[in-house]
Amino acid sequence: MAPQPQRKVSAWRPRIPGVVEVFHAHFTEYAYPMHVHEAWTLLIVDDGAVRYDLARHEHGTPDDTVSLLPPHVPHNGSPATPHGFRKRVLYLDATHLGDDLIGPAVDGPDLRDPVLRRRVGQLHGALGRPGDELEAASRLALVGERLRDHLRHRVSDGTGRPRRDPALARSLRELLDERVTPGLALDEAARLLHAHPAHLVRAFTAAYGIAPHQYLMSRRVDRARGLLLEGRPPGEVAPVTGFYDQAHLTRHFKRLVGVTPGRYRDGSRRVSTSR
Repeated sequence: MAPQPQRKVSAWRPRIPGVVEVFHAHFTEYAYPMHVHEAWTLLIVDDGAVRYDLARHEHGTPDDTVSLLPPHVPHNGSPATPHGFRKRVLYLDATHLGDDLIGPAVDGPDLRDPVLRRRVGQLHGALGRPGDELEAASRLALVGERLRDHLRHRVSDGTGRPRRDPALARSLRELLDERVTPGLALDEAARLLHAHPAHLVRAFTAAYGIAPHQYLMSRRVDRARGLLLEGRPPGEVAPVTGFYDQAHLTRHFKRLVGVTPGRYRDGSRRVSTSR
């Protein structure tokens, strides 16, 4: 018996300015007809390949390619391998990519850039984790910057060397210190500090050797440790230290401390009662 065609999709709208929709799909036989989007389509294929026509020219998506399809330009899409394809797509508004870049995107929509490919994958990971909005916005800012560089032919050696701006980095650190529990959106920080989001992320990382979202999570984990040492349960500690829920606390706590919050609290209690 022939295998049945598969059409598995998931889609959501994250709380990240500039992202209209996140769309993940696994299709074995489905072919998209010609259509258009109002948003930019940022596409990576994790398995298989897609062939598509854009502005009457044929293109393809091998696994090391990032494809950027501009808004208002008709395109289609169909599997280029017998087993179909798995893809992850971001639909972006003009916040990161303006209409002036539509022409260059039509001329070269498939970008062979391993760094960009990795960053887009990391961005999808962050977008799928509630509570990691600052990380997602930071990664999106860097992805948008690299896309603009490609379209404007300004990528040089691909190292992405950061521009140093210690005063700006210090100002952002002070803002983060003031907002450890409620958090700080990247676009809000950019408005308050009169800086482009991508420059803000790069300046902070260059100054402190850690990204803004990593700094914020480190501060939150430190606060959580103090409360856990007082014997408070992880489910109670998570919301008062700025985490989305207990699972969010556990993921970051284990990454930074090496054990779960529950094991950390239980271990500290055993030490305190043995004295």
